[in-house]
Amino acid sequence: MGNRNLLDYIFITLKGIAMGAADVVPGVSGGTIAFISGIYEELITSINNINLGLLKTLKDDGFKTVWAKVNGNFLLALFTGIFISLFSLATLVSWLLENEPILLWSFFFGLVAASVFFVGKEIQKWHLGTISALVIGALIAFFITTLPPNENVDGLPFLFLSGALAVCAMILPGISGAFILVLLGSYKTILDAVHERDVKIVVTVGIGAIFGLLSFAKLLKWMFTNYKNITLALLTGFIVGSLNKIWPWKRILETKVYGDKTVIIDTNTSPLSYEGDPQIFYAILAALIGFSLIFILEKTASKK
Repeated sequence: MGNRNLLDYIFITLKGIAMGAADVVPGVSGGTIAFISGIYEELITSINNINLGLLKTLKDDGFKTVWAKVNGNFLLALFTGIFISLFSLATLVSWLLENEPILLWSFFFGLVAASVFFVGKEIQKWHLGTISALVIGALIAFFITTLPPNENVDGLPFLFLSGALAVCAMILPGISGAFILVLLGSYKTILDAVHERDVKIVVTVGIGAIFGLLSFAKLLKWMFTNYKNITLALLTGFIVGSLNKIWPWKRILETKVYGDKTVIIDTNTSPLSYEGDPQIFYAILAALIGFSLIFILEKTASKK
């Protein structure tokens, strides 16, 4: 982590903005952006440092010690960027999803495809275990992207579990938290609860998210500490498998309306078989821009 200046924290905020923009798109994970921008392990470690023991530290050593222990400046800068993105870029991304889906999906396809290389190259040693982990991760992510959405579910224990699983997905490269909620059938319930200010449901999901985030961060930290290569291979597999979800050309099979949101059930198709203008030239250009952006992010992240 080291000592950082104001410019360093501005860059962290920009990475948070990129994470937030990715999380808006169903099928793209902010965890992928965190990984390729070089802050993933620091994020997991910082979250992992948040525990009940901080209360004793606060009592004995004061707030400044607690803030340093949880890497507070880093988390503040990062989550500031995420919230800026959610409240600003979310509108733009939503408009692009509605009006220019091929170009947006192509951009993210190029971005995620390039990230496979940059995450995979962190694996120091390839052996049967890492290869197996990569294949398993790819199969799990691919299987998740093919699951149909469940019907609406509103039981509080299930909503608690939904919040925990969704936030875990959000910090996993390659898997979208919003998409997990749709699959679990709790997306509409949570969306309605936010709109209707149903405190009971919102608090239940929020507690579940906090529980999932803190507990899952511990698991990831343990995996990185003890089985780093296998963990990296598994995460690389998740990213490979997620490419199925963000293929730009799709054929719509069914649409479901959840409140003011419409969830589209579709299947991938060839650009040559696409109904409508496939925009092949511009799609390739958008994918190349996304692909190139990863090199820029990685180059920036490698500079200390």
